[in-house]
Amino acid sequence: MIKVLLVEDHVKISENIRLYLKDDFEVQPVFSGEDALLYLEAYTYDLVILDLMLPGMDGMNVLSYINKNNLGTGVLVLTAKEDLGDKLKAFELGAEDYLTKPFFMEELKARMYVILKRMGKIAEKNCLVFKELKMDLASKSISIGEDRIELNERLYKLLEYFLLNQGILLFKEQIFARICGYDSDASTEIVEVYISHLRKKLVQYDYGKYLKTKRGMGYILEE
Repeated sequence: MIKVLLVEDHVKISENIRLYLKDDFEVQPVFSGEDALLYLEAYTYDLVILDLMLPGMDGMNVLSYINKNNLGTGVLVLTAKEDLGDKLKAFELGAEDYLTKPFFMEELKARMYVILKRMGKIAEKNCLVFKELKMDLASKSISIGEDRIELNERLYKLLEYFLLNQGILLFKEQIFARICGYDSDASTEIVEVYISHLRKKLVQYDYGKYLKTKRGMGYILEE
């Protein structure tokens, strides 16, 4: 499922957004810029919904951090500010879109999908595609052409992560955090085992060659 970091200090607004998006997105709410940085350092997100007016560290500083560290996550700025200068600065710092409060939840979700499609995170609503490989996020089904592929939960999450980051080198530590979580007692070496199992599944359909190992660096899904 698409992972979203929601940075909004207004608890009620944050909870309303989380509840509205929970069926389509995995939403992690945080309520300050400092907490946003902690989560961005520890986990990988596909999209950040970012309020600019935060206690302590403001949203512009969070946006600057995302931009400087090339995190590969889309950012949708969500704010009560309507000043043109703020909008221009946000775009200069890498924001993908800017939505002014108050807003309709339907518009928020629509803009999120536009960003994710533009970044190549999803090919269509609730669907990830790589060549003839298709992952339906709603039904959690995977197919290559007419063939259905069965994967366990960990391998499903691993393939989903690669499909969300096509053409992007993923480090072993990133994959471990996404698949197992930082609280796991397992070693990061388990990633190699999961990669091997997933590649064996894909080899049957001549797709194993697209899941490449960059020695000493990580793994990448690319043509």
